[in-house]
Amino acid sequence: MYDLHCHLLPAIDDGATDLAMSLEMARMAVADGITLAACTPHIYPGLYENTGPGIRAAIAALQAELDREGIALRLVEGADVHMDHDLAAGIRDGRVPTIAGSRYLLFEPPHHVAPPRLEETLFNLMAAGFVPVITHPARLTWVEQHYETFVTLARRGCWIQVTAGALTGRHGRRAKYWGEKFVGEGYCHILATDAHHPTRRPPLLAEGRDAAAALVGATEADHMVNTRPAGIVADAAPDTLPPLEVPEPKARRRGLLARFLRPA
Repeated sequence: MYDLHCHLLPAIDDGATDLAMSLEMARMAVADGITLAACTPHIYPGLYENTGPGIRAAIAALQAELDREGIALRLVEGADVHMDHDLAAGIRDGRVPTIAGSRYLLFEPPHHVAPPRLEETLFNLMAAGFVPVITHPARLTWVEQHYETFVTLARRGCWIQVTAGALTGRHGRRAKYWGEKFVGEGYCHILATDAHHPTRRPPLLAEGRDAAAALVGATEADHMVNTRPAGIVADAAPDTLPPLEVPEPKARRRGLLARFLRPA
């Protein structure tokens, strides 16, 4: 499996605090079946002033340690990017890393406030030739009022990433509800761990894949952790990868009804 959102790099943001923790998390990821991880520290102006060159240097250093320890995890670059002016220029000049140097950018909306000009910002990125991958919308405190905004964005070319642990209740009942809604209604392109810590926010992806499979089937769940993430790393055009299959409303209702009527 491919994990394209994790905070594995040591002492660079609010993820792993030191090399020992990074190695522990890497071992957990490999044991879970993850073979490639995009290291995606925050780029948050005023708080985490990470840049492309620093992130790439940290990845090279951690990859050397993984290789030395015999941990079979391949690392690629990325960043958990917050809203900023002229992101396209930042990508072009190397300040803002995309996932594995591809056209796909991991984009993190503010957690507690719906930002003004969100759609405009993302459409400008797409017009510049990039594909925004919106991170963990199911965990945003304002998703209730703006779920249809994310549906519109997904229909118009943005990609949606749901946190694996949200589907299994690791982030609470509310995130579980919205995570299942994005996945079950056909608006989740990829799953990722968004791992920050070995126990509090672990790098476990298989449990999310299995939870997704219960909602949309094993094939689509595999697309979320293998086919589409591999396509991102290879910089494949979005229209060459498996499309989202939005179920008909009646089919969704039947699926939900079956879950409620399932014998205990």
